[in-house]
Amino acid sequence: MSSLQRTMLKGKLPPTIPGGRIGRADSFKKSRIRDYKPGMWNEFFAEKEDVTVDEHRTFRIYRTKQPEKPGPVLLLLHGGGYSALTWAHFCSEVTSMIHCQCLCIDMRGHGDSKVDDEDDLSADTLAKDIGDLILKLYPEEVPQLFVVGHSMGGAIAVHFAHMALVPNLIGITVIDVVEGTAMEALASMQSFLRSRPKYFQSIPNAIEWCIRSGQVRNVDSAKVSMPGQIINCTTNKLATNDLPLPDDVLEEAHHNSMFPNPFSISEDEESSPPGDDAADGSSESAAGTDFKKPNTTKSTTEAAKNYTWRIDLSKSEKYWVGWFSGLSDKFLNLRLPKQLLLASIDGLDRTLTVGQMQGRFQMQVLARCGHAVHEDRPHEVAEVISGYLIRNRFAEAASEFRCHMPSC
Repeated sequence: MSSLQRTMLKGKLPPTIPGGRIGRADSFKKSRIRDYKPGMWNEFFAEKEDVTVDEHRTFRIYRTKQPEKPGPVLLLLHGGGYSALTWAHFCSEVTSMIHCQCLCIDMRGHGDSKVDDEDDLSADTLAKDIGDLILKLYPEEVPQLFVVGHSMGGAIAVHFAHMALVPNLIGITVIDVVEGTAMEALASMQSFLRSRPKYFQSIPNAIEWCIRSGQVRNVDSAKVSMPGQIINCTTNKLATNDLPLPDDVLEEAHHNSMFPNPFSISEDEESSPPGDDAADGSSESAAGTDFKKPNTTKSTTEAAKNYTWRIDLSKSEKYWVGWFSGLSDKFLNLRLPKQLLLASIDGLDRTLTVGQMQGRFQMQVLARCGHAVHEDRPHEVAEVISGYLIRNRFAEAASEFRCHMPSC
């Protein structure tokens, strides 16, 4: 082969990898490890407070700082199983766009709120809790209130507004809850709840599950909201009371995932050398199935049961129909400015479709997000609600926020 031919062939070959740049499996794994360190409430809120409404009810609230200019109070109601911390990133975003104060509440049976009868989650009871709490917080004059609710919280927000429990309610936004689709989903709700893990080894493991399962798609939101949904099995207190976590706990959780990828095989867990098969003599070794068996000893099993869910939602089944029955008609009949945010255009039922065509409320669809719309895309949700408040002259823009027109 001539030198010219060799030169031409070399030019068509891919470049060689310089020495020392060939990666190892362990370095590749480390690069794929995500940080699930839990976030703190005070990174997003100015204060938290336990408000005693009466001798039977005490509710945990979180508030952002007072706005520089007069503005409304955004009353934020979380969904079933969540807590007030689900609104953390949304609060940071919306207060940077408009002059307002956010008031987030741990509802009955959720978060750090304490009531005598936590199992009573009827729509009327939850709505009355909110009304009594507002009157306790503002005994002299209730400020302008704009209520925002997600999922179950959206249904309770509609009931709350429909019952007219407090004065000065100026508007409502409901996030991803529609009567028709909600009633259809109830049939599979128990199956969904059974599919969730009952226990978690640590708070970072719970955050990891939250992301891997798709419950929340924004890891930064999950770091704040997930600790508000689980309790310590030993102390029976909310996981937020264990924060901040010691460095050794974070380090252990960083390397020990409870939810490995089922389609991956770690190189650290390869089968034993072929020479060991003959010494074993078992039928499994003879068949060539040398996979490492999971450790299911009692000590390992008990060690994984450090945290569990704050509320057993399966026990609230008898109230589910009451949350959503008649919701669309109540929403449309509210004599307030109304806004509906959905994760999918297919979520509308017939009643709301007719109402939307009649222009009885504003609808916005936010794509590329799951059910927890305000956690997956807090900036976009804040933009939509801020724009709505500015157009209705309920709030003033802060800094250089540009109000966008609504669109689907």
